[in-house]
Amino acid sequence: MEFPGLDGNVFRMASLQGQPVLLNFWATWCPPCIEELPLLSSFHQENSANGWQVLGLAVDQLEPVKRFLARSPVTFPVALAGLPGVELGKSLGNVSGGLPFTVVFGADGRVAHRKIGKVSSTNLLDWAALK
Repeated sequence: MEFPGLDGNVFRMASLQGQPVLLNFWATWCPPCIEELPLLSSFHQENSANGWQVLGLAVDQLEPVKRFLARSPVTFPVALAGLPGVELGKSLGNVSGGLPFTVVFGADGRVAHRKIGKVSSTNLLDWAALK
């Protein structure tokens, strides 16, 4: 699966194979999404050396995402999922299409956790123990 990156390059999900991944669906118009981004940035900074990958998929339009990230940058890559991101989220268990939605994959590629709604620091601590 591929998504356009904000820099014009294509982000390929296959590049994350073999590593634990936290995949976060968010949007600039979603207050809980915005509130959790600093936690996700901290998680990425603290756990990337242990092989963790974090990817934000913006279910949004390019210009609002670029403007938002210019004001409030994050430490992890963000790709633009747009409306197809809703369908991807549904295929991963988010049948309501609610945001934020986070999926944690183990290094084996299997879904280890799903969370609809804002993540907490406790969630992230629990998930960091996965490999």
